[in-house]
Amino acid sequence: MGMTFAQKVLARAAGLDHVVPGQIVAVRPDHLLTHDNTAAIIGKIGDDLEKYGVVRRDLPVIVLDHVVPAANEKTATGHKEVREFVAKHGIENFYDVGTGVCHQVVMEKGHALPGKILVGSDSHTCSYGAVNAFSTGIDRTEAAALLLVGETWLKVPPTIKITLEGRLLPPVSAKDLILTIIGDVSAGGATYQAVEFHGDIGALSIEDRFTIANMGIEMGAKIAVFPADSVTEEYLSSIGIERSAYEPVWADPDAAYVRELAYDLASIEPVVALPHKVDNVKPVGEVEGLEIQQALLGTCTNGRGSDLRAAALILDGKVVDPGVRLLVLPASRAVLLEAIADGTIEKLTRAGGVLLPTGCGPCLGAHQGVLAPGERCLSTANRNFKGRMGCKEAEIVLASPETVAASALTGRITDPRKAV
Repeated sequence: MGMTFAQKVLARAAGLDHVVPGQIVAVRPDHLLTHDNTAAIIGKIGDDLEKYGVVRRDLPVIVLDHVVPAANEKTATGHKEVREFVAKHGIENFYDVGTGVCHQVVMEKGHALPGKILVGSDSHTCSYGAVNAFSTGIDRTEAAALLLVGETWLKVPPTIKITLEGRLLPPVSAKDLILTIIGDVSAGGATYQAVEFHGDIGALSIEDRFTIANMGIEMGAKIAVFPADSVTEEYLSSIGIERSAYEPVWADPDAAYVRELAYDLASIEPVVALPHKVDNVKPVGEVEGLEIQQALLGTCTNGRGSDLRAAALILDGKVVDPGVRLLVLPASRAVLLEAIADGTIEKLTRAGGVLLPTGCGPCLGAHQGVLAPGERCLSTANRNFKGRMGCKEAEIVLASPETVAASALTGRITDPRKAV
């Protein structure tokens, strides 16, 4: 019997010929991602760090992004502690305030590569499956131990196979696809399972795949991964990664799966996820007319260049409804510079968009964009839990950039197909 992607990667990392789902293996990850929570993580092991130091200076990838710039003294102190740790231990991969959202930065800087293993103290570390990496979230205690010893254990997950057929029909986008899948699988339907995407993936850009892999955790998945193909190779080449720097891995044709699903991409329609669960998915047509007071365009899920351009195409030459605050949150400085250069930022701001720092703040209700009781935000983020954007008496509805843009114009949830 052949092996799945997860089996093959973990077997190789553990120095074994074959592993099976449920088996525990010891691995040495290629990278460990942490962000603002680095201060709390190193606080767990202060004495050990003084005595032993960090096991590898190139292991951590640290990005300050969750509350940037610092909103209060506590946050500023935490950022300072991280900078001092980086300097003292010679950490090689550190990205300070303004570089971007951690997951976008990991991708842009070439830390996530096909066949590599990355773990991170953030649940959306699963994003790097977009480029054929085994990437998953861990807790802060595990992260602290990794800094010292460089090794952790993982349980080999069983795998769900999802086959994609055909092409999406714009303005339907990858966000509509992954929300549809989550609605079918449920928020816990893939818990501690790997999800592999097969079929006509050539029609999906790296940015599409990033959006899809990013939300794998919203159905409970340990990882969500795509095969490496010419699209992957072209993207990695564009950021300066040579083909010799990585070794792709993919499932054997006779691999065994616990579940198989198939989707006709041409049949996917615009959808939203209603409060307060990501799997509470409905077609836009069923909820059209629902009022919104805020629209969030960006985050690690949909803050890349193609997302901003898709929204700008709808908003160009128009003005958002006076009752709507449109927040624009590019995923990184590189995305922001690209969007300035091609005129996207001008289109969005002329339409009424408010440009925010490249970071995570509004998504988790930590900084800027906090909602008031009774308000509703239509967001391109990945979670709509009660209180997620800072107020338990507010509502968050998840949607694609296209749906967010179309709805910002009307002040009500609107099918983007009516705006193009």
